[in-house]
Amino acid sequence: MQRVCFLLKVRADRLDEYRERHAAVWPEMLHALKGTGWHNYSLFLREDGLLVGYLETEDFDAARAGMEATDVNARWQAEMAPFFETLDGARPDEAMKPLTEVFHLA
Repeated sequence: MQRVCFLLKVRADRLDEYRERHAAVWPEMLHALKGTGWHNYSLFLREDGLLVGYLETEDFDAARAGMEATDVNARWQAEMAPFFETLDGARPDEAMKPLTEVFHLA
């Protein structure tokens, strides 16, 4: 199982709304994530907007490609993009750059 961790930055003026949106993620989006191999997916948000994402998957590239092929992902990414800083024209899911794991206690 591949463990993936990434960082993004939520705009300070959108933190509360970002939390609200993730308290009520669309059921169709949840179904798509599970169906494309996203397991133990968590988001952690610091008060300054630093967002830490973590997930486990058999193949991150395949899991991302699976989501890319869904209509719900395109709609979700379009709605979420304004919440983030420094995407440089990318969608939030395209800006998820995995960090290098340097230690894991099994």
